[in-house]
Amino acid sequence: MAEPFGFVRNIAENPVETRHREDAAALMRAALDAVNPRLAIRSVLSLAADALHVQGKVYDLGRYRKIVVVGAGKATPSMAEAVEEMLGDRISEGLVIAKRGQVPRHKGRRIQIVEASHPTPDEAGLQGAQRIADLLEPLGPRDLVIALFSGGGSALLTLPASGIRLADLQELTQALLKSGATINEINCVRKHLSLVKGGQLARLAHPATVLSLILSDVVGSPLDVVASGPTVPDPTTFEDAWRILERYNLIRGLNPNIRGRLQAGMAGAIPETPKEGDPAFQNVHNVVIGSNEIAAAAAVAEARNRGYNTLLLTTYLEGEARHVARALAAIAKECAHSGNPVAPPACIVAGGETTVTVTGAGLGGRNQELALAAAIALEGWRDVALATLATDGGDGPTDAAGGFATGETVARARAAGLAARDYLDNNDSYHFFQALGDRVITGPTGTNVNDLAFLFVG
Repeated sequence: MAEPFGFVRNIAENPVETRHREDAAALMRAALDAVNPRLAIRSVLSLAADALHVQGKVYDLGRYRKIVVVGAGKATPSMAEAVEEMLGDRISEGLVIAKRGQVPRHKGRRIQIVEASHPTPDEAGLQGAQRIADLLEPLGPRDLVIALFSGGGSALLTLPASGIRLADLQELTQALLKSGATINEINCVRKHLSLVKGGQLARLAHPATVLSLILSDVVGSPLDVVASGPTVPDPTTFEDAWRILERYNLIRGLNPNIRGRLQAGMAGAIPETPKEGDPAFQNVHNVVIGSNEIAAAAAVAEARNRGYNTLLLTTYLEGEARHVARALAAIAKECAHSGNPVAPPACIVAGGETTVTVTGAGLGGRNQELALAAAIALEGWRDVALATLATDGGDGPTDAAGGFATGETVARARAAGLAARDYLDNNDSYHFFQALGDRVITGPTGTNVNDLAFLFVG
């Protein structure tokens, strides 16, 4: 992790702001440590002789002919390494797909790492997914699959359904990402254009036993949404996917291959994704090993240790980033004015995942846009600050994880010749915070459990 987070520095004229900067970095560090994938694996798995214990369930490894490890997501290299350290040569073979440029030096021998593109899928991800399918299809009832999934897995694990090209998925993914659709909505569409998402990986592995270990990056941790739920029954339908595309005005320009598949699915001409009760899930055990709630709770504990009156506001933060920013700014103002909902010195923690409807030509991400919009809403308020963090270290297509904003940010920007409102209108939060030295820079963190926002008052 990069030090000292890019935004941490001494503000001689405002020691309170200096403290807020230092404390924000400490809270980020505590939150990320709490969802370290290696530690998370070790917290739920234990091995005694040939007995693998997982949350009260015991797997007798001696009865399995093969143990295969597969997976996809930004955190899977660390997860795979922890599994291989525990099971060693018991693993027959394995492959996980991770985000290109974010893979640490891998010490494992049995589990291969494939690097692919995120958030737009690429050929490397497709080939990796095909190799995973090839590993799973021959398995039988005396085989064990350990599946590892984390945030980013949906884009990385890409195996298009019949009639769908990679280029079709790339085009649609980019349109959905710019539309303001939620990750739940995006993944609903993805499931119905795939051979592995929406429970279909479990179908490929059946009748093998599947233990799926999941690091959640989705608000509320609905398992069918994390990485598009490859080993989880899918409650969504082709009709749901079609309605989402209608909601975001994407039907008119829809690729004919995608249009044809969705229409065939709605007409019942091709089968739905597997639902609850499908035999594919008979021997599947899905386990959440880390989540936004765990990271947020660790940040609250660290804030309390540093002398703040604390409040975990929510881990269900959703909505357009600039609208959420105004709501968080209003809470900070109320806190400063009346001491509600918590008296200063206060630290309020919120987790979740906002969205951005992109209309400008700038560079940024939802966390940086949230911070920029909050800076505008907080203009003139002294001793208040907001820090935002994408827990994977990458906010949108940038090397920043978030931004740091105070009631003085807009005035500082103005003195430097920067118009905050213009940058927000152009969705150019990255260059705004870069110019001020207020980008949050962590580097790749090796984990991914959504976003966190930290409000400081007094």
